[in-house]
Amino acid sequence: MNAAILLGVVFSLLLVGYLVYGKKLERWFGVLKGGQTPAYRLRDGLDYEPTPLPVLFGHHFASIAGAGPIIGPILAASYGWLGVLLWLVLGAIFAGGVHDMGAILASVKHEGRSIGELIKCYIRPEAQKVFLLFAWVTLVLIIAAFDVIVAKTFVHSPPVATASLLFLLLALAFGILRRRGLSLGLLSSFGILGLLFAIWVGFRFPLKLSQSLWQWLLFGYVFIAAVTPVWVLLQPRDYLNAFLLYALLGAGLLGVVFKHPSLKLPLFTGLTNELGPLFPILFVITSCGAISGFHSLVGSGTTAKQLAKETHARPIGYGGMLLESVLGVVALLAVAVLPWAAYREILKEAGPIGAFASGVGGFLEALGLQKEKGMAFAALAVSAFALTSLDTATRVARFALEELLGGILPLQRKLLLFLATAVSVGLAAGLAFTGTWRSIWPLMGTANQLLAALALLALWAWLRSAGRFRAFVRWPALFMLLVTLSALALLMIKNWGRNYLLVALSFLLFLLALFITRAGLFPQTPGRFPQRNL
Repeated sequence: MNAAILLGVVFSLLLVGYLVYGKKLERWFGVLKGGQTPAYRLRDGLDYEPTPLPVLFGHHFASIAGAGPIIGPILAASYGWLGVLLWLVLGAIFAGGVHDMGAILASVKHEGRSIGELIKCYIRPEAQKVFLLFAWVTLVLIIAAFDVIVAKTFVHSPPVATASLLFLLLALAFGILRRRGLSLGLLSSFGILGLLFAIWVGFRFPLKLSQSLWQWLLFGYVFIAAVTPVWVLLQPRDYLNAFLLYALLGAGLLGVVFKHPSLKLPLFTGLTNELGPLFPILFVITSCGAISGFHSLVGSGTTAKQLAKETHARPIGYGGMLLESVLGVVALLAVAVLPWAAYREILKEAGPIGAFASGVGGFLEALGLQKEKGMAFAALAVSAFALTSLDTATRVARFALEELLGGILPLQRKLLLFLATAVSVGLAAGLAFTGTWRSIWPLMGTANQLLAALALLALWAWLRSAGRFRAFVRWPALFMLLVTLSALALLMIKNWGRNYLLVALSFLLFLLALFITRAGLFPQTPGRFPQRNL
């Protein structure tokens, strides 16, 4: 099979999905073409801030497109490339895109409230606390793991560290100048030139620090990013970093088209391997390229509070998910062009990110770029994705803990904001520096996908309460529940006698998921929150 032809088929399917199914989703979710969103009604200069479509798309896309859609498809390719490709495309169209767009719109129609608040409203109050605790613990684990991943990247690639620090200064200047009224087009032009300059400086003056020092600096950065107004640092940094992502995707796609390599990895390798049975493991390990619960936390946590128009939810939520599917397909093609033995060898020696960088570097050779430079550029882009996910996860963890503590501690908002951030970052630092996160990281993929299932369940309950068509969220919700509950059962069986911490946590998540699922199927709390017309 020719990779360029396959890419053309993928693009055609995703385009049809966006134009046809995405349009139906607007009608089913009741998108309004006029009226003010919470970004205007609740504008506070901190979290609620109406944002132009290109800027918010860049922020949202850079936040959700971390290392997951790269690592997941490359690991899942051990089952053969066909199953992964089908799940990336069909999962994004019918599950991930619905989930992401729905999370944003549900939040917008409930004054920017989170998915946890929707669960409280449409399912049960106690289910909200369970969901928020579950989401917060998952986010803390993400913060701990990504802090270590980014720090290791900086140690092994000092030019990336220098460029990343310069990105922060560039984003700070961008945010301040944008606030003072300078045009987005002019700032974007200078921003892109600044990105190129930062990359050049990074290779000329690589910054070499120890891993532990980088970890401390990164924890300090995410604390600051989580408590400062969104327009100061988080929004402009994500917007500018998105250009790196666009460049990587565009160059990778062009490289595939010009090189048009053949797929040498087997189409299908069997129903099971060392990772476990194809079902449910493939659907869990492929991760963010098809659907991700983290996206619902980002969509309802930060994106919905900045949405200027409800009609922007389709390009940002649904379109952003489909574009992440493209990133997952590029990652899959980066290893699918290898023979089976070569795939196994590079995965063992360089890991998924190294395999991705090597594959993309090979694609970029077709554009006249040396493979080593192409690999360095791919590594820089991946580290930028991971850093973006790191600071967004910290901000969303702050939101979740604020909701949990808000009804318990009668504190002023600013004090609660700093307390929630400090606790989240402090616990993540403890997990990172003690290495505890490694022992429970295998649970991360399942926990993330379980969050997606529960978010879809909340959307189902909301639409049911409104008396609207809801089959389009019901079936993805039930499928993801089946996948994640099966994966948790397998984790318990696999780790029995070897890692009782994982067994206990898997069992706990299994019980919590059953509780919220039962509450969602048989809700006791009618909707109480005021919402915009559907």
